[in-house]
Amino acid sequence: MMTDKTMAALPAYFCCAIHDLRCASMPDLFRAPYRSRFAPRLYSTASDKEGFFISLINISNLTFAFDGSYDNIFEDVSFHLDTDWKTGFVGRNGRGKTTFLKLLAGEYKYSGHITAAVDFKYFPFPIVNKSAQTLDVAQACAPEADDWEICREMNLLGLNAELLYRPFITLSGGEQTKVMLASLFLAQDSFLLIDEPTNHLDMQGREKLGKYLNSKKGFILVSHDRAFLDSCTDHTISLNKQNIELHRGNFSSWYENKQRQDNLEKHKNEKLKKEIRRLNESAAQASRWSDKTEKSKFGKGSSGLKPDRGFVGKKAAKLMKRSTNLSKRRAAAAEEKASLLKNTETTGDLKITQEQYKSGLLLALENVNIFYSGKTAAGGVNLKITEGSRIALCGANGSGKSSVLKLICGENLSYTGRMIKGGDLKISYLPQDIPDINCTLRELAQSNNIDESLLKSILTNLGFTRGQLGKNIRDFSMGQKKKTLIAKCLCERSNLLVWDEPLNYIDIFSRMQIEELILKFKPAMIYTEHDASFCQNTATEIIRL
Repeated sequence: MMTDKTMAALPAYFCCAIHDLRCASMPDLFRAPYRSRFAPRLYSTASDKEGFFISLINISNLTFAFDGSYDNIFEDVSFHLDTDWKTGFVGRNGRGKTTFLKLLAGEYKYSGHITAAVDFKYFPFPIVNKSAQTLDVAQACAPEADDWEICREMNLLGLNAELLYRPFITLSGGEQTKVMLASLFLAQDSFLLIDEPTNHLDMQGREKLGKYLNSKKGFILVSHDRAFLDSCTDHTISLNKQNIELHRGNFSSWYENKQRQDNLEKHKNEKLKKEIRRLNESAAQASRWSDKTEKSKFGKGSSGLKPDRGFVGKKAAKLMKRSTNLSKRRAAAAEEKASLLKNTETTGDLKITQEQYKSGLLLALENVNIFYSGKTAAGGVNLKITEGSRIALCGANGSGKSSVLKLICGENLSYTGRMIKGGDLKISYLPQDIPDINCTLRELAQSNNIDESLLKSILTNLGFTRGQLGKNIRDFSMGQKKKTLIAKCLCERSNLLVWDEPLNYIDIFSRMQIEELILKFKPAMIYTEHDASFCQNTATEIIRL
């Protein structure tokens, strides 16, 4: 008998087939309705005492579209989740990950059914009174929890209990994130829907939060940080172009299976393309021979004798039948080919047109100290940027990384030490915060004197659809807005890229594309980023503040 333990050792596409066979023998009550366009294939299941495969969160025929939209974001989605799973949720920006979490949380009306034996809690939740004490905020979220339990959870997250007696608004973004998550996990009978909790956390904070989440169970986590997902998830939901898939394992396990499946489909696709060409040629040749044979019925042989029309007609019919059979085989192969590569992420190559600077040294800081209101924001900074340098500034929140970038970009900050900056140095700056942009892509290109077609080409390669390119930027998701700012930087003529946390809200596939861009073109750049994988893969030098 094939056990769940044995299935876990198999590649996902084998487990998928085995699970389908299992479901075929189940009563209808327990069988997952897989046949819709967005129905997932389950690679793992939970089992009850009688041996049937059930889960405590059931989603059936879920369909949803925003008011005024002609296209459904989700259509006939059906799958099951176990409330003990630690589930990562991945997919391109704009696919509907946040929308899906809010559907589970009951914030939107939908058709279909969502049933669960738990209460869904969404992070981040709105704080009515941010001036209230942090303890009051935590107790409002988890009224059943005792004070010592709140202190215990905060300690697990590396927070000092003294923060409970400070106004919530005075906490840093990372501290607020941790307090809210600790409160949610203390709420009874709750299943957490965690939407991008790492945006305000430094590397150390992400590592601590990953360990904390790994000690818990019962949540869906939307994140684009690969190392973070690997540290705390045991299942992965992927929101694909054509369906939703559920996989047993963390992000790396899912991505390895996806690459294997994509490569198999690409190989099969190439094989079918060659087969279709061969069948087309054979069918056309058989048809020509049939026509030529049919015409010969009415002529005479070289001996002057008339041919046997019955024999010739039978031969022509046989050739025509062969042509028809070849055409049917070609149609079947074309249909099989059309079913392939529907979920393969098409990640086109990105390009950058950075101008070469007139000298080797672009910028240098020598023992620089930066001050705000008389207090040191960053101290003892030394760095040198030359052609091809890719410097990553790392450090805890508040260590002055953004201040260094702002000083380089010419902001009027108080500092001591020496800054050497090349004359006529052209800098393309990407801010950490996303500004409110109320215009179309065409208007953005015109106002910044950049090539509109190049801007749209980059965004298309980053996963934008044709319909999204015509929308107002104000209506984009946060990830799409950040991609727009990155694309704008790539279009600008510059000698140096200065990026402040460029990957906030950016999906995993786009992060990999940006990595490949940097490694291929080797632009001069200095940036801050808390994605450990990105820094390790792209930086020529890491400076810790």
